[in-house]
Amino acid sequence: MRLAHLSCEKLPFVDLPQANVEDALTQPTRARLFRLLGDLGRPSPTDELAERLGLHPNGVRVHLDRLAEAGLVVRRRARRPRGRPRHEWSISTQAKPGGAAPRAYGDLARWLARAIAPTPSELRRIEVAGREIGRELAPAGAASAEVALQDTMAALGFQPVLERDASGRLCCRLHNCPYCDSVKENPEVVCTLHRGITRGLLDVLEPAAKLVSFVPHDPESAGCELEVEGLPATA
Repeated sequence: MRLAHLSCEKLPFVDLPQANVEDALTQPTRARLFRLLGDLGRPSPTDELAERLGLHPNGVRVHLDRLAEAGLVVRRRARRPRGRPRHEWSISTQAKPGGAAPRAYGDLARWLARAIAPTPSELRRIEVAGREIGRELAPAGAASAEVALQDTMAALGFQPVLERDASGRLCCRLHNCPYCDSVKENPEVVCTLHRGITRGLLDVLEPAAKLVSFVPHDPESAGCELEVEGLPATA
């Protein structure tokens, strides 16, 4: 890679990886890239990520390769209606930032969960709110609803594994609970919110699809099971 001929105007900030760093996310630019991919919740090309961070694509590409080597992100070759395929990046389903399984929201989420009473009327309201959130999280215009569902779940920290059963029903097992501490405080409320979010995602990704089963498990061991009917298989 030759960068010497590029002007400073084209290279506002070239922050190349440091050598011999055990945790890939101790490097600030890589931490920003990982956080940005999580916030976007969808696969993104190198150029878009570089533009959002105000960096040069060449330097960003090196950082993304380092994140991929650490098992934090994955690279895919995405086809386009016109032109050559391009590489897109997303959070790996097995990502363990800092060497530990993802956790989300921390103390504030635990306190909020504790404050909400799991009455029937409140749980109905929470599921409706979760469904609205899921619609907001769903990437618009996704080429594959199945892949988009996986990518969004991965970005949220659930480490999803998707499989098809003999009937074609999509079975999803979540190998991490990013809301673990909050679930311990109030499992009915948090799991109801998550169920609503999943239904909201499906509302956008594939309106004809239906969440037919949502089985929570111990948040420490994870393994929650979701089953969806009517979601077309990825070609």
